[in-house]
Amino acid sequence: MEIFRKRTYYMKRFVIGILAHVDAGKTTMSEAILYETGKLKKMGRVDNRDAFLDTFALERARGITIFSKQAVFPLGDTFVTLLDTPGHVDFSAEMERTLQVLDYAVLIVSGADGVQGHTETLWRLLKRYRIPVFLFVNKMDQKGTNQEAVLASLKERLDHGIVDFSGVSGNCEILGTSDETAEEIATCDEALLEAYLADGSLKTADVRNAIQDRKLFPCFFGSALKLTGVREFLTSLGEFASCPDYTKDFGAKVFKISRDETGVRMTHLKITGGTLKIRDSLSSDSEEKINQIRLYSGSKFEMLKEAEPGMV
Repeated sequence: MEIFRKRTYYMKRFVIGILAHVDAGKTTMSEAILYETGKLKKMGRVDNRDAFLDTFALERARGITIFSKQAVFPLGDTFVTLLDTPGHVDFSAEMERTLQVLDYAVLIVSGADGVQGHTETLWRLLKRYRIPVFLFVNKMDQKGTNQEAVLASLKERLDHGIVDFSGVSGNCEILGTSDETAEEIATCDEALLEAYLADGSLKTADVRNAIQDRKLFPCFFGSALKLTGVREFLTSLGEFASCPDYTKDFGAKVFKISRDETGVRMTHLKITGGTLKIRDSLSSDSEEKINQIRLYSGSKFEMLKEAEPGMV
C-alpha cells in the first residue's frame, strides 16, 4: 500500500534490510552492526538466545528469525533503520513484505557454503524490486574458505558487477590507472568507464550513482562473530549509500499489519514524505485516526508525537 504526493527535500535517513540464506550469519551480522555503531554494549548470540532482534520466545527457542524486526542506529550524521528479516524459506513472505520499504539491501553470504539456492532466490527478488545491494561474505574465519573462489562464484551466479571493495575508501578520486580495483569498478558502468578513461580516476558521487542504479555491487569479506571486516563495511556503507529525496507533502508505504502483546493493532509503515502526527489519518477517506506513533528498536519502542521522512 503506497500513499504518495509531490515535491522533494533532503533528510539524512535511509533504510537497510539484512537478507540471507538461513545459517549464513544474518542475525549475528545485525548484532555486530549494532555493537560497532554503539547501539549495543554487548553482542548477543543466537545460540545464547539473547540476540537483540530475536525478541519472541519461539525465535530464541528455535534459534531462527521468524518475524522481521527493526533497530535504529547512527552512521556518521545519518540515521539508519535496520530491518532484520527471516532467512528460513518457510518465512519468505515475511521477508518479502519488507523489501518494498528498503533503500538498500545487505545480502549476507556464508563464506563456508558460498552461493546457495535461496541466495539466488533472494537475488532475483532484489532485482525485481530494484533494490541496490551491498554484500558481506561472512564466516571467512572458518577453515577451507577461499575468498577468490567465493568472489568468482558470486560473479558467475549472481552478477558480474559484484566487486571486492576491501580497502576502497570514499576518496575514489585518488584511485589511479594502476589500481586494479578502480579498473574493475569502472568496467561495471559505461559512464564510469568513460570518466575513468578520460582522467584516470573515479569520483565518489559517480560510484555512488552506479551502486544506486544496480550496476555495481560492493562486496566485503569477514566474520561478523569476530567483528572482522564489519567496521570497514559500515564505513563504506556510510560513504557510498545515498539518502533518498523525501517529499514535503505526506507520503507513506504500509508493509505490514500486526498486533502487540496486548492485542493492539499496529500498522507498520515507512514515511516517504512529510510528517505523520498523532490524530492524523492515513488517507482523506479514512475515519481511522493515529492514536500512537511508536519507533521500535528491538523489543523496545519510543513514543513519538510525529514521525518524519525515512522513519519506519
